[in-house]
Amino acid sequence: MSENPPRSRDEFESVLRAVERSYWDKHPFHQRMDSGELDAADLRAWVANRWYYQRSLPQKDAAIIANCSLPEIRRRWLPRITYHDGTTDSNGGCARWLLLADAVGLSRAEVIDERHILPGVRFAVDSYVSFTRTRPWTESIASSLTELFAPQAMAARTVALRRHYPWLDQKALAYFDARIPRAQKECADALDIVLTHCTSRESQDAAARALEFKTDVLWSILDAIEHSRSVLR
Repeated sequence: MSENPPRSRDEFESVLRAVERSYWDKHPFHQRMDSGELDAADLRAWVANRWYYQRSLPQKDAAIIANCSLPEIRRRWLPRITYHDGTTDSNGGCARWLLLADAVGLSRAEVIDERHILPGVRFAVDSYVSFTRTRPWTESIASSLTELFAPQAMAARTVALRRHYPWLDQKALAYFDARIPRAQKECADALDIVLTHCTSRESQDAAARALEFKTDVLWSILDAIEHSRSVLR
């Protein structure tokens, strides 16, 4: 008998869900955002820097598809690229993020040309994209399972942004309003893929480490913003 037999499906899911304890909604920067303690300059720094993460997600998803040999998984994953990139420049997740940039007082040009991207943010996001290009597709999909924790955090954040930052154009929160139900659907699909295809103890452990790596990436993004809060002042 193997010294480390695979976990049951339920046990494995519990291990993955336990990673929520280090999700980025626990970061002091997000805690202050949700409490209404940020000013306009802080929000601009966050929106400008998170743009780099948002616009990199289709590249991450394309890397997963490129590394996957199973057409049924590629077909399931493909819609994520269109969701973020849209079918034109005026729709999709990235377009909705630019509406938020408008609302906090950033020009489209300064967001898209990435002049405000902090080195720490660029390094963290590039590390994530590199991970998905170089690791097995099962691990890369597992790393995306931060979506398990995202809907609840985004719902709370949307309420907080409306309550504490009334100067924001409410239409600018369309990114979150659209993303919450989409994230719920995507996380259920990704979780099923990981639970189905990670059937050895080794692959399950690798999946859990991949998810922990992703939470480190997200935390590092906020660390960089936190330590350079005056970047757009």
